[in-house]
Amino acid sequence: MPNTLIPISFPMKDPLPEGGALLAADVGGTKTDMALFVMENGRPALKEEHRYASAQWDSMVGMARDFCGKTALPRRMSISFAGPVKQGKAQGTNLPWDIDSQAIRQLLDMETVFLINDLEANCYGLAALEGNDLELIHPGENPEPGNAAVISPGTGLGEGGLYWDGKAYRPFATEGGHAHFAPRHELDWRLFNYLAEQYGHVSWERVVSGMGITNIFRFLKDVEHMEPPVPLEHIEAPAISRAAAAGSPISQQALNLFFRYLAWEAANMVLKFKATGGIYIGGGIVPKIWSEAHRDIFNEHFFVVGRLASLVKAAPVTLILNQKTALLGAGWYGAFG
Repeated sequence: MPNTLIPISFPMKDPLPEGGALLAADVGGTKTDMALFVMENGRPALKEEHRYASAQWDSMVGMARDFCGKTALPRRMSISFAGPVKQGKAQGTNLPWDIDSQAIRQLLDMETVFLINDLEANCYGLAALEGNDLELIHPGENPEPGNAAVISPGTGLGEGGLYWDGKAYRPFATEGGHAHFAPRHELDWRLFNYLAEQYGHVSWERVVSGMGITNIFRFLKDVEHMEPPVPLEHIEAPAISRAAAAGSPISQQALNLFFRYLAWEAANMVLKFKATGGIYIGGGIVPKIWSEAHRDIFNEHFFVVGRLASLVKAAPVTLILNQKTALLGAGWYGAFG
């Protein structure tokens, strides 16, 4: 295992030999990234990649065959999947797919197919990152080695943990994004009630994700009677972000609340994991819209945790700028699995 900026422990049960190839995929609710990796100088090197619209495909098998075309498929594949993985099988949370690693292995005539949760892959992908892939948000006050965590708002909300064994981090998956959202102020309670009427259970994913930005925007329009910008054909996170940049008050408020709730849940993760090693913010949303104003909102709310504020202040907070981290994690896991 080569030296890396962030030390990650891999299984190393059957590492790929030099020159060995593998197919890797990061399957999300909106898009799927697929890539070919080849072992070079003891590290998996990304050679080819392609992005697919997940909803336009009904299985990983057809996608893999399309990616390789007339080229022979590698003998190994590693899949990062947005959903809980149990005994090599998973069902998408925000994608109507069932996935079975053994069935894929047989249909593609491969020797090995790994299937891991997308946030577990995100954690493993930290090993592949360089200094320019990361931006330090909060350096931590007297930081010390310890557990770490990753929170990744995208189509949904992913959360993963990294246990510190004294020498390296050992990633593990969680489904913490589906835990119960905890409102604090009157406005938050009105939002909670608005979402409870629609969904019954209100999770952190309902407010800290792409769908969360849309949910908050609709709440501000329907309940708080804020005026939407004109024209706004589709009330979706990308359009709301663009409208916020153009000066729309309702869109700016939606993003402000999104970052408030992101800060709250990030602080929760520091406390629950005792993440003195830090928390990493990934996903496809935050790096694209991050600004000094959002940093101020995050810092205003991240440290408001009561008696153990000193623990939260000690944890470094780092923004993951590389949008391929989960794909890289799938590739590296497949190489060192």
